[in-house]
Amino acid sequence: MKPATSSQTGTPALAPEVRNLGRRWSRWRPAEIVFWIVALGACVAPLDNFLLLNEMAILALFAVSLDLILGYTGIVSLGHAAFFGLGAYTAALLAKYFAMDPLLGMLVSCGVAAFTGLVTSVLVMRGSDLTRLMVTLGVASILHELANKMSWLTGGADGLTGVPMVPLFGHIEFDMFGKAAYTYSIVTLFVLFVLARAVVKSPFGMSLQVIRQNPLRAAAMGVPVNLRRTAVYTLSAAYAGVAGALLAQTTGFASLDVLDFHRSADVLLMLMIGGAGYLYGGIIGALVFRFMQDRLADITPQYWQFWIGLLLVVIVIVGHERLVRPWTWFRRSGGNA
Repeated sequence: MKPATSSQTGTPALAPEVRNLGRRWSRWRPAEIVFWIVALGACVAPLDNFLLLNEMAILALFAVSLDLILGYTGIVSLGHAAFFGLGAYTAALLAKYFAMDPLLGMLVSCGVAAFTGLVTSVLVMRGSDLTRLMVTLGVASILHELANKMSWLTGGADGLTGVPMVPLFGHIEFDMFGKAAYTYSIVTLFVLFVLARAVVKSPFGMSLQVIRQNPLRAAAMGVPVNLRRTAVYTLSAAYAGVAGALLAQTTGFASLDVLDFHRSADVLLMLMIGGAGYLYGGIIGALVFRFMQDRLADITPQYWQFWIGLLLVVIVIVGHERLVRPWTWFRRSGGNA
């Protein structure tokens, strides 16, 4: 007996209760609205730490990109920095050699990262979780070594320094205090978050969660497992590429550090802190991680990683939900947000 399908899309039809649940999840809750009002309102506030806020916004987008494949599809990656670094280098090179508008450069970087994600997804879809870990790590290592060897283009170990950025839209210049940079990054984060939120709450997003829980059962229901995985992996790579482009454009610098393994490890740690499987987890994890890094580096410059590691151990032992229950205000009735 064939599973019921939609006559328009040819995809498995969803039960009425599932469709109703999806509509309920798609509503914006008061906590979400307040969060984004504060985040976007900071653009016009008289603050003196816009550079830190800008980095938090970029890391939040990077964490959201990983959450799309890890939290919603169950694809574990140790090489997500490959797309982050690729986006950073693409944006920096376009700005340095072509004086391209930042927004256009960001779109090109997004396309380059997405294409790379689409090509490498063929490798990631094969084998077990351990195989995927090694493949993603291998892809990142290859790009890291290529960037190092092509020093005539990338600057090698010295990186691309002093990358000149033309004014955004020809009028908005990136100031040394980071206000314009934060505005640019937080608006980009908000737009892409809204898009990601619409994706994960759509029937497509629900099918991803079915794939994460039981790929064999999803295939038996008529869900094209590998096709869906490829699509979300490509989308995740595009988001990571945008995050990398934002970093290069707002700092005027790109180096091998953006392709380093610690970038992939850090973003995994952010998801562990904030919680994978609901988009705000990546954002909250990025905020907590960068805030702790900044404050603890002032208190104990040599041992700040110890305290972050200790926090991770406590989360694992005590339990994420029990320790950070206020953070789950963005989701209710067992649904993801």
